[in-house]
This record gives sequence, structure tokens and C-alpha cells, in this order.
Amino acid sequence: MIWMSERGGPWGGGRGGGGGASGPWGGGRNNNGSDGPGPRGPGSRPPDFEEMLRRGQDRFRQLLPGGYNSGTLIAIAVALIVVLWLASGFYRVQPDEVGVVLRFGAYDRMTQPGLNYHLPAPIESALTPSVTRVNRTEVGYRSGEVGTGESSQLPKEALMLTGDENIVDINFTVFWVVKDAKAFLFNIRSPDATVKSAAESAMREIVGETKIADALAEGRGKIETDTQKLLQRILDSYGAGIDITQVQLAKVDPPAPVIEAFRDVQRALADRARLKNEAEAYRNDILPKARGAAAQITQDAEAYRSQIVAQAQGDADRFVAVLKAYQAAPDVTAQRLYLETIEDILKNTSKVILDKALLGQGGILPYLPLSSLPGLTPPAGATTPSTGTQSPGVGSR
Repeated sequence: MIWMSERGGPWGGGRGGGGGASGPWGGGRNNNGSDGPGPRGPGSRPPDFEEMLRRGQDRFRQLLPGGYNSGTLIAIAVALIVVLWLASGFYRVQPDEVGVVLRFGAYDRMTQPGLNYHLPAPIESALTPSVTRVNRTEVGYRSGEVGTGESSQLPKEALMLTGDENIVDINFTVFWVVKDAKAFLFNIRSPDATVKSAAESAMREIVGETKIADALAEGRGKIETDTQKLLQRILDSYGAGIDITQVQLAKVDPPAPVIEAFRDVQRALADRARLKNEAEAYRNDILPKARGAAAQITQDAEAYRSQIVAQAQGDADRFVAVLKAYQAAPDVTAQRLYLETIEDILKNTSKVILDKALLGQGGILPYLPLSSLPGLTPPAGATTPSTGTQSPGVGSR
């Protein structure tokens, strides 16, 4: 029951008890005829909120064309809400992404890039992980902002023990992509932390089997390859759905406090290796020559021995043959041996043969020009034939 004043005001603004027109909160005239608020009398009433709600509904109906009732308005509002709820199921998958639809939080299906639809929440929801973007995980350091070139070092991650019990400071980066979106979303909780922890563990295992000299020089490529293979096996055992594309070493150095001393040691080792290589080269040059000369001397000695033995054997055989011939005919063999010996003696000497008929009476030897004979030189003090003098050593009998 709404109390109305004589003037039709909703808040008791009519006259009563000597009062004039009053405001909604009893702001009319006082009983003494003066304006202004006064003490509430028995004729004042509190505001009616039902009346205020009714008046607001009436004004809203006036704004709508045709004058809808409250049931129709509720139906329209519910329909609008349902349409908006159903429209919330549309989602877009980018070209480098894949859609994974969850029904009540469990995996339901995969969707391809483009505009897709799933049942509105909380029935279904969609996740869109990137499957072509190359992700980057840094171990041992954290790079700064792009363009600054500054990075912060993390010795707790970077310092590792080598196979020969040396400490090395290693910074490296792991590049990876998502190869199985379902496994990537449901099998591991924190992909970046998982990849970093597994990469650090794999690198420590590989470096623990490598000498520091190899890690600082030609062994870096092998460390990268072995670490990538081991890290991939670890992540596959987790079912992470991640493919490791590359492991790249950024820095491999001894610890900073001992790096200068270590470099001195490395230079000394390099000098030792150089001198050793030079000695090896000299040895490789001298030894083959010595072996060749020794082999040549040995072969010459073998040939000389074979020659001497063969010659001695031939002389012995010839002597045996002569002995047999001598035993068969001693006179003939002795005469033949004499002739052969004289032949050997006289064949290389100059000879002058004189006939006895040319000798003069009384056994006087005629003049013999020895200087004109081939192979003979005139003795000292000899005269030429033209002088008519005789050479010494040529006399008469």
C-alpha cells in the first residue's frame, strides 16, 4: 500500500497537521509554518523501493517499440546470452600453430590452421601451441636485450668437470621445436625448464668424458653432436614431443681466475708438441736413409760373398779338372800348363824376337833401336841413331 499525499506526491508531500508541501525526505514546512527540515511527525513515511522498481520498468517499456511485457524481455535476454555463449566457441589457429581441443580438460581432437569451432566453455576449450617456431634455451648465461650485446653469466650452470679432472666454463644454446603438440602439452609441465635441465645434464655427461684440450680445440664439434643426440634421447624418454634441432657452443674457456695460467700451460704444451713433431720429422727423414744405406751395404756384401764363393768354387773345380787331366797324362798336362803360364805372363809385355841368322859372326848382336819399339822408353843417357853412338845397356859380344 503506497501512501499518497493530497497533492499526489509519492513521498508524502501533501498537507497534513498544518504542514505544507514536503520533499521526499520530509523537507516541507514545519508545524510552525517555517520552511526547512523538522522533526519527523507521525505523518512521514520511508521510501518505497517496490514503487521505484515499478517506475523503472515502466520507463524501460516506454523505450521499447510495441511495449513488450516482462516475460518477453526475459526471453530476449536469455536468447542473447545463449547466442553470445555459443559464439564464444569460434577460435582461429595461425599458420605456424596447431589447435588442440580439450573436452572437460581432457584431450579430444586436433584442428588445422584457420577458423575453427569448439563447444563453448566450460564444455570445451582450445590450445594453440606453435609447432614451427624455433625455440631457444640458454644454459650457463642469459643474453641481454636485443642490440645491447650484453649477457649475464651463471657460473652455477656453466662450470663443468672434464674427463681429465679439469674445470671448464661452458656456455651453450639449445634450439628446439615442437614435433608432437599433444605430448608437448600433456606430458611435461614446464617445457623451457625441462629442456634446460635435460640439456645441462647431457652436456655435463659428455664433457665428463672429454679431455679439456679436446674441449678447447678440435673436440667442440663432437661435443655438440654427442650432446644433441643424448639430449634427444632424454626428451624422447620423457615423451616431451620436442625435437632438438641444434646444440651450439657459445663459449668454452677455463675458469676466469686461472685462465692466464692455463693459457701459459697450453702454450708450453703447444711448444712441446711442435718440437716433438720436428724431432719426429727429422727421425722420419734420417731413419729411412740409414735403413737404405744399410740395406745397400748388406746387398753389396752379399753380392761380393756370392761372387767370391762362386769364384773359389770355380777355381776349385778347375783345379780338380786339371788334377784329373794331369793324373791321366802328366807330360802333356805339364807342357800345356807351362805354355798357358808363359802365355799369361808374356801376353801383356813388349817382345822382340830375333832370328839366329841375323846374328853376326862371333856372336855380336847387331844394332837394335829400342827407343822405336812400342811400349819402351829410351834409358837415361841414350843417344839417337843419327849420332852413331851406342846406347848404354846395348853392347856387343
